Amino acid sequence: MASVRRARADAGPGAGDIRARYRRILRFAAWHLTVTWWFELFLPRLGLARIAERTRTKRMRRFAQRFHVLAVDLGGLMIKVGQFLSSRLDVLPPEITKELEGLQDEVPPVSFAAIRTLAEAEFGAPLELVFASIEETPIAAASLGQAHRARLLPGDAADTGLDSVVLKVQRPGIDAIVDVDLAALRKVGGWLSHVRLVSDRADMPALVEEFAQTSLEEIDYLHEAANSARFAADFADDPRVSVPEVVWERSTRRALTLEDVTAIKITDSEALVAAGIDPAQVAPVFASVMFDQMFTNGFFHADPHPGNIFVTPATDPAAERPWTLTFIDFGMMGEVTASTRGGLRKLLIAAASRDGQGLVTAIRDVGVLVPSADTVELERAMIHLFARFGGMGFAELREVDPREFRDFAVEFGDVVRSLPFQLPENFLLIIRAMSLTSGVCSTLDARFNLWDTVEPYAGQLLRDERGNIVQDVAQQAFDTAGLALRLPKRLDGLLTRLEDGSLAVANPRLEQQVKRLNRSAQRIASVLIFGALLIAGSVLRADDTVLGNVLLAASVLPLLHGLWAGRSGL
Repeated sequence: MASVRRARADAGPGAGDIRARYRRILRFAAWHLTVTWWFELFLPRLGLARIAERTRTKRMRRFAQRFHVLAVDLGGLMIKVGQFLSSRLDVLPPEITKELEGLQDEVPPVSFAAIRTLAEAEFGAPLELVFASIEETPIAAASLGQAHRARLLPGDAADTGLDSVVLKVQRPGIDAIVDVDLAALRKVGGWLSHVRLVSDRADMPALVEEFAQTSLEEIDYLHEAANSARFAADFADDPRVSVPEVVWERSTRRALTLEDVTAIKITDSEALVAAGIDPAQVAPVFASVMFDQMFTNGFFHADPHPGNIFVTPATDPAAERPWTLTFIDFGMMGEVTASTRGGLRKLLIAAASRDGQGLVTAIRDVGVLVPSADTVELERAMIHLFARFGGMGFAELREVDPREFRDFAVEFGDVVRSLPFQLPENFLLIIRAMSLTSGVCSTLDARFNLWDTVEPYAGQLLRDERGNIVQDVAQQAFDTAGLALRLPKRLDGLLTRLEDGSLAVANPRLEQQVKRLNRSAQRIASVLIFGALLIAGSVLRADDTVLGNVLLAASVLPLLHGLWAGRSGL
């Protein structure tokens, strides 16, 4: 059976395989979205939130295990989706991230015969006439392609100054696989756009299109080569970073030849120590380099997982640094506009200085908050957050009493959920890059504190932003004068609101008590839930009879609850 599957993969997908792949992805998404909706939204409305809480860990683990199987079996962009989920340590529970970690390297290779056929079609000649030698066993197998070590012919070696190279070749049929995966993701994104909890915070179709653009660029190896050259130019004078050279004469859209720069994997602590390199010293350098990419250069590596970064020991004793960070695989890159970069710099400075109000202002400037959002309570939440948890590393946060996090969530959770957050363009890649950076640094040093790297970096940014003390004092004086001019008008408005009784005072704890008293009225929503289940079941029944029938049958429950609630006067 495995040999049959391998043969199909080598030959590329057929029309029947494409349709089956599309339906399988949609069935998986529809089922798990329905399960999540049932437990996290429907049951709590019936007063059965404890059932959802009691089964949440098991459900999350089961979802991750099933997605892991789906991604490994289908490959393609499903691996990329899984890699993204595994990097979201900040918002996803460990039951999901730990299960999906293996997707970073766990991809079955394609047979060398299939790779040879594709490479020879790209080069227009047998591989023996293009390379002096090539290893049939791949050194890496990724979701979109795989890499083989090779040696250049003497003439090419003399022209480039290189001998050992890596030949990166796309998987056969990957274009069709990417197209169908994107079609399925667009469908799922459309579903999510109708869920208000999601649509209020993110434009899912736009995020899918951003992911689509990145994925299509990633399967164009000439685009990757250009990214590599641009990244190398950004760090040409930086001794901390090195980049493999591109052999342009032996590169096409589907086959890419690069300098072989294989060294110590950045998270291989044993190999680092054996080479005389302290992993704890690598972490802050790596974080600083990533900050430079996003906040200074505006062009950053969006896939900095451990397989894409090497630590290369210096071979020359007189070298400026004993080791360098070597980046590879520039297929997924992010670009930050000048305005967004300025907002990110302000955000970093505010976070480093524990300025809650400044942080909220920076979040608004970046575009994560819509301009009309009322941020008074969010500013209070950020000030409280910095006062209690600011400056702590991940190891220290793990030692904090969980009840403190729970108390914070109780007081400010509704504030955060009620605000109209949104994800601006390219933020998906920024979040991914920062999540992976944090994960790599924590692996290198369990007690790594990101603040130790952020604070001096932010201090330099602050000095760059202000220029000199004279300009800063002038700006402060200008701001103060503006505030003084606006103060009489603001006081007059405040007195007017006091006189006509329209002044509103927010008290989150009091509001929560009122919400508890009115919670029973929300059961009227059961009738709306009945309609949603009925419509969803009718739509899905055409493609998936079993799931459609389950939804139609389940719609009876909210209907009965709605009728009962109406008669009982609840």
